[in-house]
Amino acid sequence: MEDILNELETRREKARIGGGQKRIDTQHSKGKLTARERIDLLVDEGSFEEWDMFVEQEPNELTAQVDPIPGDGVITGWGTINGRVVFVFSQDFTVFGGSLSEAHAKKICKVMDKAISVGAPIIGLNDSGGARIQEGVSSLAGYAEVFQRNVDASGVVPQISAIMGPCAGGAVYSPAMTDFIFMVRDTSYMFVTGPDVVKTVTHEEVSHEELGGATTHNTKSGVADGAFDNDIDTLEQLRRFFDFLPMCNREKPPVVETTDPIDRAEPSLDSLVPRDSMKPYDIKELIIKVVDEGDFFELQPEYAGNIVIGFGRMEGRTIGFVANQPLVLAGCLDIDSAKKGARFVRFCDCFNIPLITFVDVPGFLPGTSQEFGGIIKNGAKLLFAYAEATVPKVTVITRKAYGGAYDVMSSKHIRGDLNYAWPTAEIAVMGPKGAVEIIYREDKDDIDKIEARTDEYRKRFANPFVAAQKGFIDDVIFPRNTRRRLCRALRLLENKEVNNIWKKHDNIPL
Repeated sequence: MEDILNELETRREKARIGGGQKRIDTQHSKGKLTARERIDLLVDEGSFEEWDMFVEQEPNELTAQVDPIPGDGVITGWGTINGRVVFVFSQDFTVFGGSLSEAHAKKICKVMDKAISVGAPIIGLNDSGGARIQEGVSSLAGYAEVFQRNVDASGVVPQISAIMGPCAGGAVYSPAMTDFIFMVRDTSYMFVTGPDVVKTVTHEEVSHEELGGATTHNTKSGVADGAFDNDIDTLEQLRRFFDFLPMCNREKPPVVETTDPIDRAEPSLDSLVPRDSMKPYDIKELIIKVVDEGDFFELQPEYAGNIVIGFGRMEGRTIGFVANQPLVLAGCLDIDSAKKGARFVRFCDCFNIPLITFVDVPGFLPGTSQEFGGIIKNGAKLLFAYAEATVPKVTVITRKAYGGAYDVMSSKHIRGDLNYAWPTAEIAVMGPKGAVEIIYREDKDDIDKIEARTDEYRKRFANPFVAAQKGFIDDVIFPRNTRRRLCRALRLLENKEVNNIWKKHDNIPL
């Protein structure tokens, strides 16, 4: 028996060392942790149970030229984060560059299948050179098997991808189908075709970082949801982020103990909106002042800054926040912000996370680039997402809510449950000056008349009371009481039930 136990320990040790100490040292020299070190930091100490430690690649005339390594370049299993179950796979770059083989893919598929059946989130720590060329089409088949699981898991369990090294070619499509993607600055990148191919085909010279680094995907493409400075910071933030998420679509979001009182007033909010309606202010100040303990996890903070999305808590419960940001493009909706907001709203609706929307939107961004880029269909994505959502939806209009953008931002007309406005709200078809110049076109050259009519229009229409008289606004509230009113609204809506018309699935305007 002792011989058998010794052999087991020998085999385990061989699997744990992965590609060997030399390659581990190389990984460390690049500022990167190993696959096992990452798992150790991500999950609770002692909670990880590894599966398929001894799996090896399928032999053929090409793979036979190198010795197989137990585990085959990916570590899979399950553990807990703050006591809640999570399934994890972590690609090991020290083993064949973390390349995906048929066996490697089967290991990932096994934990994904189990996550779906158990009802627990999946976190993938990606660090791979792509398909294992020696296996040919078998590696491509492995990718497709993983893709299918991504689709099966979508809307059933949360899926999170952490890009912690290279991710190229077919490897990028699995993360793209997960719910959230986080990257590590300077050591991770994603692209379909690398710099060499780009140079050959388009004659463009571009570095790995410029083409697909964390900065690119967090500021230009919008592919990623956040970037962190190093592996340790990324894994710590993943643990924090995980605490906001429900286990699956059959559960409500977790509840965290809080000492932040529901009736906490914030007198500073009474002066948040400037008297001059043309002056900007930071909508994040409002979010941070109403959430529990000021804890707000913003997503895509460097992309489409004219809309703010992220998670906070009210009375300990996870809430999704969507807010127009007057500091960027005056808070106008454009193509990027509509797509950013729509995907977030749909995630929250999938996983029973109530939505709070703060509105200060003067309209859709005008211009040929927006029209040629498809603002009509892209703007409709956000409208569609809000209209189909059945989770509790509470809206607060802080200032401008003009034109079609008023309708889009979780208005009463697309099943907003409780819609509030601050006294500073301006709800109208368009801004007073623009409206007057159209209605009184014949007086456009008379500055005094235009100014007088603008003041008259503002008093009659650019306020919350006309909408309130029609029941489109449930109440005009004091800004300082916003937290209390939101908490009470969410408590009221906790057991809300709305069923959409049966359908196989909708056809959102992609």
